[in-house]
Formats: sequence, C-alpha cells, structure tokens
Amino acid sequence: MTDAAVPIARPATALARLMRRKLALIGLAIILIVTLGAVFAPWIAPYSPDEQLFDGLTIEGAPLAPNGSFLFGTDLLGRDLLSRILYGARTSLIIGVVANGAALIIGTVIGVTAGFFRGWVGAILMRFTDLMMAFPALLLAICLAAIFTPSLWIVAMVIALVNWVQTARVIFTETTALSEREFIAAERSLGASTPRILFRHILPHLVPMIIVWGTLGISTTVLLEATLSYLGVGVQPPTPSWGNIIFENQTYFQAAPWLVFIPGAAILLLALAFNLVGDALRDVLDPTQRGAE
Repeated sequence: MTDAAVPIARPATALARLMRRKLALIGLAIILIVTLGAVFAPWIAPYSPDEQLFDGLTIEGAPLAPNGSFLFGTDLLGRDLLSRILYGARTSLIIGVVANGAALIIGTVIGVTAGFFRGWVGAILMRFTDLMMAFPALLLAICLAAIFTPSLWIVAMVIALVNWVQTARVIFTETTALSEREFIAAERSLGASTPRILFRHILPHLVPMIIVWGTLGISTTVLLEATLSYLGVGVQPPTPSWGNIIFENQTYFQAAPWLVFIPGAAILLLALAFNLVGDALRDVLDPTQRGAE
C-alpha cells in the first residue's frame, strides 16, 4: 500500500482543541494582556517612561515603594516603574517577534535546502550549522553585540543570527524523512518539478512544526534579550527594556527589591506563557496525538 501524506489539522479543529487546554488559555491570556499593555502604553501609562518625577523619590533620595500614586513604585531616578514596564513590554515583544521570525526563516531555508537536496549542498550547510552550534549562544551574542553598536534592531539581528541553528537542525531532520516518503517518490516518478514538490508537499507538512518552534522560540528570544540588556550589551537606555531595568536598579536590590522583582516576574511570566502555548500547539498539531483526547 502506498505511503500517503500525513493529514494536516484544519485551523478550526486545531483551534478548538487548543481552547480545551487550560494551561494554553492561561498562556494566551498572559500574552494578550502583555500585548495590549505594550500597544496601548502611550495611553495607559501614567507617566512618560523617561520622566524623572519631582515627587518620585523620598527626602533621602531613595526610590518610592509601591503606593497609591505609583502602583509599582519608582526607580532610582524617580521614574514611574509601571510606565517603564509597559514600554519595556514593547521592546520584548518587538525583539521576540522580529528576531525569532528572522531566525525561523533562516533556519527553515537552510534546513529545507539541506534536507531536500542533500549531497554536497546539504553537507556544507549542516556542517556550517554544526559549527554555529559549537559556539555558546550567549557568548556569541555578546561578541556580536559588542562589535555592533547596540540598538533595538541590532539586538534583534544578533539574536536571530545565534538562534536559527536549532530550527535548521530540526527542519533538516524532518525534511530528510519527508523526502524519503513514498508519496514524494511517486511525485518524482510522475515528473513533478522541484518547486512543486517543495511548495505543495514538503512545506505544508512542515508548517505545524514551524508554528510550534516559532512559538517556543519567542520565549527563548525574550530571555536572551533580557540577558543581553542586563549585561549591558542589549537595548541601551533611555529605551526601556525589562533587562536593562534590572541592570539599572540592581544596586538597590536589598533596599528596593521591587525594582528587580517586578521586571524579573514580567520576563518569567511572558516566557512561561509562550512555552505553555507552544507545548499545547505541539500536542494539538501533532497528527499522532489526534484522537487521544
């Protein structure tokens, strides 16, 4: 019997199964809240993120604890922490989506090309991928960020350049397996062109995996951006970033722990939310799991 293509879940069916998962709904709710806060930050933030408020410090010059006037307190310069968190969400989401999207495209192109054509083309591409994987991602990102002048888009580019390798390896493995399936061999025997095989048969079967890796990758990107900003080689002030908020206020960790705890909790929650959604999507879009619920 001919090996048929694996059926791909319909969007409506996949969405219905996703909506039945409580953890996924919690993750989606967190992502929605953070996204709305980032988009509408200019309207809902109480103050400008860079405004040093006259009443933002104590008489001794220390940050104010959370109170009725400043819900998240103020930082060491008297700036409203809630406003900086809202604007910092923009930085995390922009870099998370842009950097991870670029890494996903690079990894998919390299993985599909190497897995489909194989031979010397695949060998060169995968040995290059192995070479990139040999370098610690954080160390490589720090080196690249130190070479270029750090900015929002430069940090996104740096993260994309170090995060594509895992995607490329996974896509390569899946493409290699698909290329050896009997329905692909049948297409070749019927004289189907390479573009037809790639775009009509290979890529549609990779879409669920790409979606899952794209969702999970955002959490990794958010954490890497926060780490780079904390180390001083990420997004530079005055642009607010959750990582550089911690970096700027770490000296007040004992006297004003909210300055580190609140942005740290925001980073943790956003990364956790994308992981919850990504894990649920992996189960929902995996054809071997259908009917298991």
